[in-house]
Amino acid sequence: MGLLTFSINITLDGCVDHREGIADDETHAFFTRLMDEGGAMLWGRVTYEMMERYWPAVACGDMQVPSAIYEWAVKLEAKPKYVVSSTRKDFPWNNTHHISGDLRTEVQKLKDATPAGVLLGSSKLAAELDRLDLIDEYIFLVHPRIAGHGPYLYEGGVSGTRKLELVSVKLLRNGAVAMRYWRASV
Repeated sequence: MGLLTFSINITLDGCVDHREGIADDETHAFFTRLMDEGGAMLWGRVTYEMMERYWPAVACGDMQVPSAIYEWAVKLEAKPKYVVSSTRKDFPWNNTHHISGDLRTEVQKLKDATPAGVLLGSSKLAAELDRLDLIDEYIFLVHPRIAGHGPYLYEGGVSGTRKLELVSVKLLRNGAVAMRYWRASV
């Protein structure tokens, strides 16, 4: 069974708006390495649709981008992508699969079938999967910015305090700090 790893960009004040992070080569290389470690990507519909509008065109070479961004796009194109949605059924992006039905059961099946692990990148879906005790690992890339607006991480709350154990810290040259946590054994 693979781990379910929730990873997201976040500002110092908890904003998870993707436009507020530092989108440089180093950040993209960090997430490319993280994606390489995992066997699949898991998103909610809103995140999928945001990604679908941009990354396939980058991977096809339709847009001129720095090499680190292109590398991410090409690898993302090939990576199995799973989308949780109760409203959308059609997912034409290459290697995309729909998850429907009981969320706990279906995500557990995905974890069981993906020994290299699943990388979760949707904050709203993460909140729900956290309530279901399905997230094994958290990787936050904290950007040295105060956004002053949301959306915020876990703004809908969680069912209880999650105790985490710090596993590693990495400082990026751009001032962002990557922190990896495991769920603490109680």
